[in-house]
Amino acid sequence: MFFYVYILKLKNNDWYTGYTVDLRQRVVDHQRGKVRSTKAFLPVELIHYEAYKIEEDARRREKYLKTSDGKRFLKQQLSVLYSKIKT
Repeated sequence: MFFYVYILKLKNNDWYTGYTVDLRQRVVDHQRGKVRSTKAFLPVELIHYEAYKIEEDARRREKYLKTSDGKRFLKQQLSVLYSKIKT
């Protein structure tokens, strides 16, 4: 079993960071408007994910990526993708 941290691109070009144990189903739920935090920003697109064997590692990573430093790190790590989305 894996635990996933994922990034979605929202309709307004913002990024949403989440955590799940079933990545495929969670993305479908987001795309169908079943997730309250993203349903106003459809369509959404999965742009990045990370898989972890230990749940605590995944939860810690999600929490970090939601901080200012984590968002800055992610934008730097995915700089080419970020520049294409923001233009």
